[in-house]
Amino acid sequence: MIYILLTSLSALTITWLSPPLLIWPTSILNSLLITLISLNFLSSHHTSTWHHLSTNLATDPLSSPLIILSCWLVPISLIASINTLKNQTNFNQRNFISLIFIILTALIITFSSLELSLFFITFETTLLPTLTLITRWGAQKERYQASIYFLFYTMIGSLPLLIAILTISTNSSTSSLPLLLLTNNIPPLPLPISSLWWIFCLLAFTIKMPIYGFHLWLPKAHVEAPIAGSMILAAILLKLGGYGLTRTILIFHTPSSLTTSQPLITFCIWGALTTSIICLRQTDLKALIAYSSIGHMSLVASGIFSSSPWGINGALTLMIAHGLISSTLFCLANLLYERNNTRTLSITRGFKLTTPLLTIWWTLSCISNLGLPPTPNLIGELLILSTIIDWNILTTPIITLTTVFSAIYSLLILSNTNNSNFPNFLSNIEPINTSEHTLILLHLTPLLFLIINPCQILIN
Repeated sequence: MIYILLTSLSALTITWLSPPLLIWPTSILNSLLITLISLNFLSSHHTSTWHHLSTNLATDPLSSPLIILSCWLVPISLIASINTLKNQTNFNQRNFISLIFIILTALIITFSSLELSLFFITFETTLLPTLTLITRWGAQKERYQASIYFLFYTMIGSLPLLIAILTISTNSSTSSLPLLLLTNNIPPLPLPISSLWWIFCLLAFTIKMPIYGFHLWLPKAHVEAPIAGSMILAAILLKLGGYGLTRTILIFHTPSSLTTSQPLITFCIWGALTTSIICLRQTDLKALIAYSSIGHMSLVASGIFSSSPWGINGALTLMIAHGLISSTLFCLANLLYERNNTRTLSITRGFKLTTPLLTIWWTLSCISNLGLPPTPNLIGELLILSTIIDWNILTTPIITLTTVFSAIYSLLILSNTNNSNFPNFLSNIEPINTSEHTLILLHLTPLLFLIINPCQILIN
């Protein structure tokens, strides 16, 4: 664990020391080195114990896949940003890359933290770099409104989480996750107080995911963020909420938490259905992809709230698969945006005629997003749906409609961007170059390994 942290910190230093012509090559190579180091965590993933243990940091089967996902997406996000930032000043380029590495370091510490206090600090550390990415490198003037939404939604959830962590530490005489998980060290309390602690904890995480009802900041942030910001936000930062929910529900695995979780499951599956219907009404391509993320995260939350092994395994699988696929969709949307300077679906259409190879990537991404066999999205959704239907069979129509609408808007994206008539007023469309094909291939390659061996991300 210490090696990957030292490598990420050294990459941050090298970014400012490298010559101007070598800023991007050295940064990408350093991020690839971090990714290779993180792959060592797969060797200890199948055992349900803590590994790479240090004083305050360690990995387990829940955190290892998320750390690898974080490290995998950083070099891809840097490659995607070269065309956008190569004409800016050296200071701006170094500043942008530094923010990416700061987010990566904070994510690694967050996912591997053994102390709740350290987890909270690094959990909130990701806020300012992401806020800077949106406000400084966003495309439209609405990025300032998006940053305000992002800031205040996150801050509203932070204070209750801090109060809950301090209360847990005071009453349990420890804030160590292994002790809290292994010994269930939280003393028994009256039902209303214990439920209040649980609500305080889940408020911050449901905003960070976000589930439907706490989601207003996400479409704005996604639409206005630069491509690297959208990729990291969709693929990794949303998973902080799922990770935090999974950790805290294991701590609060009591009758009071289960009583509180049951109405939340109903709320989440209704939110997933509502968001899927909202996707059908979107005219902005990035907003449509952002709303689809809200629907998937609502399903993830319902699986976590079930507190069952199948639900938590399905939530982790869907988080990893969604992280790769949503980032791919944002990359593809950005490739079209760079060629026609708009994200409007009525104009962003018919690209099968001008960029035929890109249609292959759109097809693979959309069928993975709707959960077609044998993609990992299907595995995660099946585990979650089986858990929810077993919890209450009356949820079957809601879950079924959610799946149907999810397939409809995924096919809608594929059809509008490729099969419609190409606009007559667009001309001189640049072909897709090799680096852009490589960018999409790097997103989809891990899915192939997960299809072959999905047990790599399942908790035993």
